[in-house]
This record gives sequence, C-alpha cells and structure tokens, in this order.
Amino acid sequence: MATKQSRLHIPRPTARPGDKPDFSYLELSPAGAIDKPPIESRTRDIEYLGFGLVRVLDDEHQAVGPWNPGIEPAELQVALRWMLLNREFDKRMWQIQRQGRISFYMEAAGEEAVSIAAGMALRAGDMCFPSYRNQGLYMYRGVKLVDMMCQCLSNTRDMCKGRQLPIMYHSARANMFSISGNLATQYPHAVGWAMASAIKGEDHIAASWLGDGATAEADFHHALMFAAVYQAPVILNVVNNQWAISTFQGTAGGERRPFAARGLGLGIPGIRVDGNDLLAVYATTLWAADRARRGGGPTLIELVTYRGGAHSTSDDPSKYRPRDEWEAFPLGDPVERLKNHLIALGRWSDAKHEKLVDELKSEVTAAWKEAQQYGTMTEGPFLDPATMFDDVYAETPHHLEAQRRRMIQVEASNGDGSGRTP
Repeated sequence: MATKQSRLHIPRPTARPGDKPDFSYLELSPAGAIDKPPIESRTRDIEYLGFGLVRVLDDEHQAVGPWNPGIEPAELQVALRWMLLNREFDKRMWQIQRQGRISFYMEAAGEEAVSIAAGMALRAGDMCFPSYRNQGLYMYRGVKLVDMMCQCLSNTRDMCKGRQLPIMYHSARANMFSISGNLATQYPHAVGWAMASAIKGEDHIAASWLGDGATAEADFHHALMFAAVYQAPVILNVVNNQWAISTFQGTAGGERRPFAARGLGLGIPGIRVDGNDLLAVYATTLWAADRARRGGGPTLIELVTYRGGAHSTSDDPSKYRPRDEWEAFPLGDPVERLKNHLIALGRWSDAKHEKLVDELKSEVTAAWKEAQQYGTMTEGPFLDPATMFDDVYAETPHHLEAQRRRMIQVEASNGDGSGRTP
C-alpha cells in the first residue's frame, strides 16, 4: 500500500498579475444573518462570531439585522464627510510625495470605515494605539490637517520634531499614541494602558489596530496572553486588508482560521466583521467597548477589508496582484456603500456628493498652502538641527553637549543662514 508523502505547504494567493481576481477563499455571510449576543455572554457561547461575518448593509443598500445600530441619517452624513476627507487628504499627499515634496506616504484607500466608525463608537477618554492607516481616526479626534501635513514635511511645526518617518503621527490631547514602524508594538502598549486604567478604577478603555501580516509578530501573541489573563479592558483590531506589503494574508495563517478566532484558545471572544460597512464596524466596536467597560475583558475584532492602493509610495502592487482586484472585491468600496445607503434613505444625492468632494478638496488645498509656510524639504524655514540632542536624556551627557557646541560652530562658520550643516 502506497503511503502519502508529506509536503511543505506554501500559502499562495488565488490570483497573480494578469490573472482574473479570485476571492473564492473569502467566506461571507448574508447581511443581517449573524446573531447579536448579550454583552455578558461567555466566550464559549459566542464562538460563531469569529467565523461568520457581521454585516448590516445589504445589496439594496438597506440596514438590516440585529447589529443595525440605528444611527440617524444626519450622523451618517457626518461620517461620510470624514471618510471623504480622509480619502481626499490621502490623494493630495500621495500626489505631493510623487512631486518629491515629502519623502514617504501611506494611504488608507478602501479602509476609511475602519477608522471613522471606531472614532464614532469610542469615547474621548479612551486611548487609541493606531497603525499607519488610521489617519482618519486622527482627523476624527480633532488633529488638524495642517499638523498632519507638517509632520510629513518634517518642518518647523512637525509634532515629531523631524524625528519620525512621515505618517507616524501622535497627539496626547486626542489620546492618540505615536504610530510605530516596528509593527505590532502597539498591541502590548494598548493592553498595558488598559490594565492601568482598570487598576485605577477608571472606565476608559484602550483600542489598537494592526494588519493581518503583523499577527505573525510575537508582540501580537504576547498582548493576547496578557489581555486574557488580566481581563484587560481593550479592543484589539486586526485589519485584514488581504495583503501585507506584497505578501498574501494566507502567509500569516489567514487561510487556516479567521484572525478573529485567534484568541478563542485564551478565552478572548472574536468578532469577524465587514470592514467596509461603517454601520457594522460601529456596532461591533460599540459592543466590544461596552463589554470592556462592564468588566468583560478584551475582544479581538477582525475587520475584513481591502487595501485599495499600494502598501506605500515605495510599493508597486501591480507586481504581485491583478490590477483590477480592488474593483472586484466583493465587499465593495466603504465610501460608495455609505453614500448609496444615504441615497436609499432619501437623505443624499450624487449632486450633494460631488459638491462635498469639491469642498473637501478646497479644504485640503488650503491646509497644504498653510503647511508650506512652516517649511518643506527644499524650502525654509528649517528645523534647528541642534534639537536632535533634546528629549533623549533628563540631563544631556557631556559628550553630547560637546557635539552640540561643535555643530553650532560649524553652522556659524558656514554662514549661509540656512540652518543646515554643510
């Protein structure tokens, strides 16, 4: 009798450049089909949430099912505005990078509902530990477009004082932790902050986001363990946009089990949700937040979405996926879906939509003109290089003070007033 020889399994995407897009691997549930359990439910009784797909908007653009949050149309119009502002901001910044005026950028095309819906569901006192496509969350929480642009320009108004890669914003006032380029580090930070909040007897919770590829990092698993053991009031979001740079989500284990099910072995409930349905993302985030505030502990949410654009300005997605894959994604475009829902309600129109887009383009243009006044990569004013020695030590060591003095002397001898060393 012949024996079957074992083989190493290499996860591969269902389509490559030149192929027809194939999303047959993506398991979907009909809108409204997934039950909404009581917040106090035991994890063992709601495992189905990690395997189905919570959806509210159906194919006729109506809100259906038990997860329908019943948001008023006027509030949905505001949400649509934020999503469109996010998209117009991204388009402009991408263009500016291509002109060589900033060094790097990452857009959130196709993922706008992830940030805006979370912003709507969380409270102002909750602490957010974002990833690099959560710029919409910064906007929603009050960070000005000018300040975000200045960070990308590393100019004299840069919140990071020129010390961070563009798009790695932060805002203490808005309770937004600094974005990290070392992926998954924000997960343990969020869990630790949530544990501290619980120790202090507060009702504030923490929330964090990372991509499907970053679930392969050790920090992801460390965070889940601590969150489970100490029942930290935290929401841990996995933004499954199908691609981690050029690597298909199956490489991180997505073809074996949903990412939402990763915490079940530790007793953490998981919810798999349509990440392009703003109403569904809002409803599941609010459910998880209420559960955390009532002492129910952490929730792992998988947001099934699609990265519509390149990973970054350094990436060319046409090298590893079909050019028209974004158009073929079965969960559609989050902006168009919310727009069509409002039109179906009789509270929006194509004409109003186009007018709003024009207004937001003007808003972004005005912000860019203001941001340039604080300096660009090629035009002053420039950051004082001496600030590189600040904010590292409580007391600056002697050898660094000596280096600072020498640098100032070199600048003085340069004498061109540029503020830059030769």
